[in-house]
Amino acid sequence: MIKLQRTIKEPASYSGVGLHTGHQTTITFKPAPINHGITFVRTDLPDSPEIPADIDHVVDITRGTTLGKGNAKVYTVEHVLSALAGLELDNVRVELDSNEPPVGDGSALPFVQAILKVGIAEQDAPKNYMEIDTPLFYSEKDKGIDLVVVPSDDLRITFMVDYRNPALGTQYTSLVSLEKEFIEEFAPARTFCFFHELEELKKQGLAKGGSLHNSLVICDEDDCEKKIDHLKELYGIKEHVFIGKSGILNDIPLRFPNEPCRHKAIDLLGDLSLIGVPLKAHVLAARSGHSANVALVRKIREEYEKKLITTKYQKKAQGDYLLDINAILKIMPHRYPFLLVDRVVDIEPKKRVVAIKNVTMNEPFFSGHFPGHPIMPGVLIVEAMAQAGGILLLNTVDDPENKLVYFMGIDGVRFRKPVLPGDQIRFELEMIQFRRGTCKMQGQAFVDGELVTEATLMATIVDK
Repeated sequence: MIKLQRTIKEPASYSGVGLHTGHQTTITFKPAPINHGITFVRTDLPDSPEIPADIDHVVDITRGTTLGKGNAKVYTVEHVLSALAGLELDNVRVELDSNEPPVGDGSALPFVQAILKVGIAEQDAPKNYMEIDTPLFYSEKDKGIDLVVVPSDDLRITFMVDYRNPALGTQYTSLVSLEKEFIEEFAPARTFCFFHELEELKKQGLAKGGSLHNSLVICDEDDCEKKIDHLKELYGIKEHVFIGKSGILNDIPLRFPNEPCRHKAIDLLGDLSLIGVPLKAHVLAARSGHSANVALVRKIREEYEKKLITTKYQKKAQGDYLLDINAILKIMPHRYPFLLVDRVVDIEPKKRVVAIKNVTMNEPFFSGHFPGHPIMPGVLIVEAMAQAGGILLLNTVDDPENKLVYFMGIDGVRFRKPVLPGDQIRFELEMIQFRRGTCKMQGQAFVDGELVTEATLMATIVDK
């Protein structure tokens, strides 16, 4: 069954204090049109700048996920994003009159409740998904962090933590169905921190809005009791504070036996929404945090952008390559006998391209270069390299069919080995500078793994 895009029926607001900034904030969720996505809007700044909620606008991951565009920033967005993702909302304007959403009770539940009060509306367009075809991996071995993404018909999250703390121990959770489980089983899970982190957070100017009413504080030191008075003075706490039998300050009861692990799962859910579209995959995470989550999202986003390129020009990727010759013909203006790229193996948009040229004895230039001793002209190797770079550059614009790539300069050309009939040239180009439609690329050409040509290319995009 085709699922439709969703937004909210009417505006919904919630007010409170920001966790790290301590600023009083009102957040207002507003309906947005089809394919708008999720955007944050700073209504307190001149011209109300909008910040798309995607991985390209992540500017900091210190104790939370921060989005920014220009001088406008929004701190600690993960609980808001997890609420929107958990409710399977695609298009929402999130307006803020300060630089951080309210923390509420430290969970995603206040945002969920505010949205459910006004209701959800389906829109007349199918959802766009990122579907995982082959497993992806991200690891930080020194920290014991592992993330694995495998194919699945729907989004699933399996999370495991091991804090080596008596109050927590090893915890495990699995979110199988957003529709059936998110609201009641995961949205209420609150954020937490360890006792030893509190002084450092204060030194860093963070947790200004933190309290025992919006964060679980877990004792992880033998002398926590001796430091309580210092903690109260540091944070200006007037109420009685004690180390509970559970190891949690003031014996605040958990909402779930594995509440910290469930909260880590909704943090991951919020970070995964930075892909820009819902994910169809099973994500297995061990000891992950925002830094690793964001690194994984960057990898997934790269795969999504490759899929967008592929589906724009052909039905799907074939085997171990991205674009076939028919797709290349739709992108490039060149034709016989001057189209010198046969296949695109890989593209990382605005970063690099890998392309193939099959060199056959039927190439028209071999009859004259040289009779009885056929060698591919070096200038044509460089031209083929430039065409591969042109494919990369044209995929930075919305309408490549109406654009041309003009090369402005070629530097540092070196020919290491001759290219002969029957060779397959593999071109690898990396974009090392891109500004206002002009770029510089470092290119290399290989035959059987051996470098045959290298050059630095400069080019610009022009209208046809």
